[in-house]
Amino acid sequence: MKYLNEYRDPELIHRYLKKLHQLVSRQWTIMEICGGQTHSLVKNGLLELLPEEIIMIHGPGCPVCVTPMGTIDKAIQLAHKENVTICSFGDMLRVPGSRGSLLEAKAKGADIRVYYSPLEAVDLARANPQKEVVFLAVGFETTTPANALSVLQAHQLGLSNYSVLTSQVRLPPAMEAILNDDRTSIQGFLGAGHVSVISGVEEYLPIATKYQVPIVMTGFEPVDILQGIFMVVEQLENGRYEVGNQYSRAVKSAGNREALRIVNKILEISDQDWRGIGMIPSSGYRLKQEYHQYDAEKKFALTVGSTESDKQCLAGEILRGIIKPMECPFFGTLCTPDKPMGAPMVSSEGACAAYYQFAKESHHES
Repeated sequence: MKYLNEYRDPELIHRYLKKLHQLVSRQWTIMEICGGQTHSLVKNGLLELLPEEIIMIHGPGCPVCVTPMGTIDKAIQLAHKENVTICSFGDMLRVPGSRGSLLEAKAKGADIRVYYSPLEAVDLARANPQKEVVFLAVGFETTTPANALSVLQAHQLGLSNYSVLTSQVRLPPAMEAILNDDRTSIQGFLGAGHVSVISGVEEYLPIATKYQVPIVMTGFEPVDILQGIFMVVEQLENGRYEVGNQYSRAVKSAGNREALRIVNKILEISDQDWRGIGMIPSSGYRLKQEYHQYDAEKKFALTVGSTESDKQCLAGEILRGIIKPMECPFFGTLCTPDKPMGAPMVSSEGACAAYYQFAKESHHES
């Protein structure tokens, strides 16, 4: 409780807002990468309190939102196979594929279970050797170690009925893809705190230097967010482009070495398709050759046809920071949490869902 009080302290919030209003001298556009940061900005009304010169843009840091439609289609294809159990995090069930969602497949009788950890899926496979258990392994660097560990544990237990359908993504290449977009206006980043707990900060140094953008690893409480914004703006106002660490209570420079050791043992870097963005080189992970028996795509020879997203849905523009949720003509009308057109309206970390829940009546554009 002391921790929560400290990082939600109204006096500290007021102090950082005052410092920002005194510091800023021109317009700056900053992208907060993580959906949790977007959620905090909108829920706590921080967008309305910031100086009007500071424009916050919402990034692609929501794992559910960037999982490609093809991965959902493959999971649904697997779910309809006899004697197969699909395990997943809860948010994934409502993400639309090209022909429905996992929740709809479950309603039709498919064996789909919600777990909080892939190790629970390994336990299920161990207890039910007659079943094929597949874990839908999605997410950023934050979830990658646990997903890799599940494969390592299944291997050590000699399980032949466990596999993973992977859509693991890496954040730094996605940031570069966004910066390389001619339409981007981003001048600085709030880095994703939970991702950096695992990966550290060192791999962001070349991005800050190459693109001349400050990057500050930032937590999720109101004081975290405002301090992170202040650290970015301070650099911008002084012409500095460095990697900072606001979230030092959790993020170490080199990250979590043991978690990274497990990841590097099981996985290798690969190109990865991002929903709404497209293929980004070296932005994902795949199982190494010696662990291919745990790759559900290979094990079940999965194939899907063309999986183009709904052309009406502007989720990709939102994930790239080109538009804001309320600039989408379908926001809050044809697209709602009850009937989402795109993944950012599904996940609790999605920008559209955050705006719908906390700010759909607001017309604030900064």
